Amino acid sequence: MPSVGDDVYGVEDRDRAEAQRLAIRDAELDELARRAATGHKRSLEQLLDQVRPLIVRYCRARIGVTVGMATPDDVAQDVLIALYNALERWRPGETRVMAFVYGIASNKVVDAFRAAGRNRSIPTDTLPDSADAAAGPETIAVLGTQIAELRHLLDQLPEHHREVLVLRIALGLSAEETARTVDSTAGAVRVTQHRALTKLRQLAAERPS
Repeated sequence: MPSVGDDVYGVEDRDRAEAQRLAIRDAELDELARRAATGHKRSLEQLLDQVRPLIVRYCRARIGVTVGMATPDDVAQDVLIALYNALERWRPGETRVMAFVYGIASNKVVDAFRAAGRNRSIPTDTLPDSADAAAGPETIAVLGTQIAELRHLLDQLPEHHREVLVLRIALGLSAEETARTVDSTAGAVRVTQHRALTKLRQLAAERPS
């Protein structure tokens, strides 16, 4: 029968394996980004293909269903375009490319919420060609209210705490992967997550019924 010590060693082995996997992934993405920044078209295509799913997940976690007229996929596309335009400003010796990418994504999410606040779209009388199978207005309203309430609470947290919660809980990244994304350590990420959740629970408890 495995002992407690065996379980501990097993966890440590998995943590080391995960850290090694992430180190390899980050090194590959950094190399693609370096080549892309010099104008290597194929490297740029590979970089955008690999980071897009991560950015879509991030935007969905921060936005939910929609923000104004924009969907998470719309915002993710804006992030990729911004990444393409800003890649030459990335400094490999200073930050990992995924930390650079998530920084752009965070700004684009903020821009999307600001744009939604300025949205003055006028409904059209034109009928659609087919039935809309998407969620109805009631469902969207309920989801929108819940997301708005959570976003209001998250907005009261420091930016670093908010980013860690989104990456760890909403996106399901490991502490090691989150640490590499925000240029920190797995231990510091766990401490930040604990403090952020404690503060979030306090804010939720103080919220008017």
